[in-house]
Amino acid sequence: MIIALDGASLTIADAARVARPDAQGTYAHAELAPAARERIAATRAHINATWMHDDAPLMYAFNTGVGLFKDQRVAIADMAEYQKKTVYAHATGVGEPFAEDVTRAMMLMRANAFASNYSGPQVELVERLLAFLNAGLHPVIPQKGSVGASGDLAPLAHLAAAFCGFPEAEMTWRGKRLPAREAIAQAGFEPDITLGAKDASALINGSTTSLALAALAAHDARRLMKTADIALCLSLEAMRGELAAFDPRLQRARPHPGQMKVARNILRILDGTQRCAEAARDVVFPEENRAPGTPASPRVQDVYSLRCAPQVHGPANDALDYVEGLVSVELNAATDNPLIVDDGAGGYVSLSGGHFHGQYMAQAMDVLAIAMTDLGAISERRLARLIDPGMSYGLPRNLLAGKQGLNTGFATVQCSMSALVMENRGLATPGSVDSIPGKSNAEDHVSNSTWCGRKARAIVENVEQIVAGELLMAAQALSLVAEVAEGYPLGKGSQAALDAIRETIPPALEGDRWYAREMGDALALVRSGAVIEAVENAIGLLE
Repeated sequence: MIIALDGASLTIADAARVARPDAQGTYAHAELAPAARERIAATRAHINATWMHDDAPLMYAFNTGVGLFKDQRVAIADMAEYQKKTVYAHATGVGEPFAEDVTRAMMLMRANAFASNYSGPQVELVERLLAFLNAGLHPVIPQKGSVGASGDLAPLAHLAAAFCGFPEAEMTWRGKRLPAREAIAQAGFEPDITLGAKDASALINGSTTSLALAALAAHDARRLMKTADIALCLSLEAMRGELAAFDPRLQRARPHPGQMKVARNILRILDGTQRCAEAARDVVFPEENRAPGTPASPRVQDVYSLRCAPQVHGPANDALDYVEGLVSVELNAATDNPLIVDDGAGGYVSLSGGHFHGQYMAQAMDVLAIAMTDLGAISERRLARLIDPGMSYGLPRNLLAGKQGLNTGFATVQCSMSALVMENRGLATPGSVDSIPGKSNAEDHVSNSTWCGRKARAIVENVEQIVAGELLMAAQALSLVAEVAEGYPLGKGSQAALDAIRETIPPALEGDRWYAREMGDALALVRSGAVIEAVENAIGLLE
């Protein structure tokens, strides 16, 4: 697949296709759209023809220093050295490097920002960046050190240093971490590139790291929303829940879009279920304190973690809609400084502004973090019910099939998921309201957007594991009562989900085993979208 970058049409899904391999291990190929290349070349030709002299007006980061040195002219004779020193000065990141998908997304999004034709780099610079991306040359970029204004300077400077083949920089190439110059040469490229005026600023300015984190987190959260609805349905059927709470007549009384969408998804997944019918509740489950043939007490209504799922999953859906809207705009925006814009008379002018400020992404990621934290919290509460016979209406304690005492069952899985819930609650504390002045108060308000993106990504990853745990444990519950409840079939969608899980993970029918492997297998099912695919093949696309 080829993704043509024009600075106007890159999508979250496209970014994920370039950042991550498909099931066959293949990445989408990114290249400059021909029209974008022509525009960049024309702008650069104007820069070279009209501004490359020492009588040109002062233009920030073009022929001036940065920060409080903004009024200090940089001579044309020093321009190449200035570009190099600018990258060196800002490569101050610390900590473990970003994962490969984040690095690839950063490279793609920086090139797409250049394609919008506001940054003024050399065309050769953009094409080298994309060539490295497509060749699998990935700069080693420390995760910490950006405050989200003036853009993500520290991480982008490490990207730029590797891109330029600086001897101190590193890259990964075919699974090996190497000096950047060595990696570039092994990949068949010239290690050195001479940066021209504005090139360094174009490479290192802008909130691209924050955006890469945001786009990938939003992409994963969208898949997670559907999976959470499916996991809920499996838990509902395992506990023989009531369906009145999802009735469209009830939902119309409070018509939030996300809430109504979740309720529709639930009823479609559960279409044809008899497990949630009143008659199924008369079946005596293994640990119910009720004699065979004794009718079950009327259910009337379920607890909140079941009944209020549309009112919790729903706002998370609506929050994600908001986040995706902001990310989609940012994907096709120019966020460095200054920008080169049309002067209305056939030429260009350099304008200094604040597009590098990451507050949009900071706030978006805080919203996503809060929404996903609560999605994980309600999923974990359903797990807590599944292991307790008094709350699950008689499912085996700890979902255990083996000898009690000798074996422990799935209570430990639920415990680990509760640890992730607590971790998420700490990470969900908003970071976008925090600001520390820097650079001698030249940057007197910053966004903290990179940290907001990092913690939102961590929360989404945690919730993926929590929802995977719900799939795993609800499937175990359904398998444990499959024989006694065989006269009450599952819904069409939930049966497809259960079948997809069982293709990879057999039920635990002989006591404890290496649950960590199964938790990992369930997580892989969530991240691959395999369970969603199975359900949608059975009932059509979920909303």
